[in-house]
Amino acid sequence: MSRAAPVAPRRRTPPTEKFVRAFAEVRDELIGTLHSMLGSHDDAQDVAQEAFLKCWRARRKLRGVRNLKAWIFRIALNAARDLQRNAWRRKSRPLEPTLAPPPQAEVSPADVLAHGEALERLRGALLDLRAEEREVFLLRQNGDLTYEQIAVLRRRPVGTVKTQMRTALIKLRKVLQERAPV
Repeated sequence: MSRAAPVAPRRRTPPTEKFVRAFAEVRDELIGTLHSMLGSHDDAQDVAQEAFLKCWRARRKLRGVRNLKAWIFRIALNAARDLQRNAWRRKSRPLEPTLAPPPQAEVSPADVLAHGEALERLRGALLDLRAEEREVFLLRQNGDLTYEQIAVLRRRPVGTVKTQMRTALIKLRKVLQERAPV
């Protein structure tokens, strides 16, 4: 009587390994789709990376996912739509230093220099804000959005948005006063 060789148990692929492999397989197609949707290769790369992170954070839900590729694409396309709806991105105007200060009768070289320094102080003060405060400030100032529109966009209560704006203004005033030339 011959014995059959023992059958080794099949190794189950861990969900995280399965996810990483699936994402690697769809990455190029995903970036191509995102590039077509967003019109920018850099934005497509950024959204793909953001989608990977969102998927990674939700990886515990993988057992309930039937079509991993569709799940990844859905998350990535939602992230791309969020980027397209982002009014701050669409309407932001960079704080470029200009050589011309606000209109005046006579502009001296000292005025031009002081204006440039003020813009640099403002840039530094903006970078010192917390990300939420900076975003609310820029959406309100550059995006010309109302507090209600910002609240909808950021999915936060209007009161929270107003508090973040007030905090940003207080911090900006303080930093600008401290850094103001004597």
